[in-house]
Amino acid sequence: MPNEDPGTVLLAVGALFLLGLATEYIGRATALPRVTLLLFFGILLGQNMSDVLPASIENLFPQITEIALLLVGFLLGGKITFRDLGTNGKTVLWISLSVVLVTVPLVAGGLWLFGVPITLAVLLGGIATATDPAATTDVIRENNASGPFTDTLRGIVAIDDAWGLIVFSVILTVLQLGAEIDAPLDSLWHGIRELSGSVLLGVLVGIPMAYFTGRLKPGEPTLIEALGIVFFCGGLANYFQVSFLLSAMVLGCTVSNLAQHHERPFHAIEDIEWPFMILFFVLTGASLQLTNLETVLPLASMYIVFRISGRLLGTWPGAFITGADSNTRRWMGMAMLPQAGVASGMALLAGKAFPELHDTLLAVTIMATIVFELVGPIVTRISLRQVGDIPQTLINENR
Repeated sequence: MPNEDPGTVLLAVGALFLLGLATEYIGRATALPRVTLLLFFGILLGQNMSDVLPASIENLFPQITEIALLLVGFLLGGKITFRDLGTNGKTVLWISLSVVLVTVPLVAGGLWLFGVPITLAVLLGGIATATDPAATTDVIRENNASGPFTDTLRGIVAIDDAWGLIVFSVILTVLQLGAEIDAPLDSLWHGIRELSGSVLLGVLVGIPMAYFTGRLKPGEPTLIEALGIVFFCGGLANYFQVSFLLSAMVLGCTVSNLAQHHERPFHAIEDIEWPFMILFFVLTGASLQLTNLETVLPLASMYIVFRISGRLLGTWPGAFITGADSNTRRWMGMAMLPQAGVASGMALLAGKAFPELHDTLLAVTIMATIVFELVGPIVTRISLRQVGDIPQTLINENR
């Protein structure tokens, strides 16, 4: 956008917030989730279509992404309490692990059988484990969903990216060993360091936060307290080069379990999260590169089909082991389809290790992101409705 000035930027930000408000009404009239609508509008406003967003806003995408995911991670972690794990923790752990362990060989093996080179197939199998906790959480909140299925879904999307990162790090290390790349253990060490460091950081920041917050306003931390400590944790995560998303999850989990004097510990964060999420989803859509994707369309299509199969089939082993109900077995895999930022990060990391596959990995991941972020939230909503976790009043409004 030429002749960009501060007034133009403010006008654009204000318009995006109003667009976010409009998605509330459009969603009620069409039954489309806000996430899907915001991504669609982002594609229309981005460089691929009308190209009307100021460059300065698009350049802030990495910072907005980190802020949005910090808040999502913190709130997701806050849903994981020892009390809840006593009732559905076994189900959460086993299903999240089984989905990852089934998805990798199914995607990798399926692609290899259709002629995809083994290295590329296995890397895409590792990338397929990633999900999008931001989109899933927003669908739950938008529909006021509650119940055992919703609680289990929250727990799974809060930790399955951790399982995915572990498996992906191992995959990358094994492939580097096979390719005889120098220092192959560096990748494994990096994965171990990132995961353990993220957990340690979240605990170390969370312990004092649990004790000191909620004192100025008894029973509930103020917005300044909550944002200050969450952003502080995110900054430390970047400084020490560990996962800010996992650190924020552990931070929220630590506070929710140790802060006995908190009555509504995350109320302040919930009130400010949505404006950042509006910018995040719109800019995610605007940042998707749609050029030259047709060259990898067959590969991307196979990846999408096999990943969906992995989600669906991967739920069953964990559900069988834990004796989960039929709703969990039938619908949990469908509710976990959204995929976004973590997958892109995995693709970039794999592209650095295997430069000859860089463009293909990114193109497939981008195309899959478009599909899973546009369709995934819709399927998540359908799943929540089918298990009866969405209030009947909201279902009637969407008809």
